[in-house]
Amino acid sequence: MNSDKNYLIRALRPDETGLLKSFLYEAIFVPEGEASFPRSIIEKPELRVYTDDFGAKRDDNCLVAEADGRVVGAVWCRIMNDYGHVDDETPSLAVSLYKEYRNRGIGTDLMREMLALLRDKGYARVSLSVQKANYAVRLYKKMEFQVIEDKDGEYIMVCELQKG
Repeated sequence: MNSDKNYLIRALRPDETGLLKSFLYEAIFVPEGEASFPRSIIEKPELRVYTDDFGAKRDDNCLVAEADGRVVGAVWCRIMNDYGHVDDETPSLAVSLYKEYRNRGIGTDLMREMLALLRDKGYARVSLSVQKANYAVRLYKKMEFQVIEDKDGEYIMVCELQKG
């Protein structure tokens, strides 16, 4: 832990995989002024691919941010057929923080650490899907993600990990 930061970034422990459902729900973008989705939305098959049996596959990777004695954010990825799927060698990424921990640099640090981890593991790139209106688009662009597909209300973005 950096002395100037009051949180720790570490690997998700096997007994914490259930937390990913909470973070998946937090990751669902709700436009300003719109009602939140019911929590049951995370049980839809197209969202369960992010969390079902997480940790069982070789390409499952997750880092969490711990603050105030609890996990407050997560970044995780796996090769799956999700909204951000580009091919069967590119992991798709999700990142989420509880609302009260946003805008503190934690998400940026989680992303930076995950990109370094994936780079070290030899992945060529990582992808994600994000709604165009989501403020997180700025973070992803700052982290060198590029829009490769613009469809309906969302972007498919990719970060090239192996430069040169």
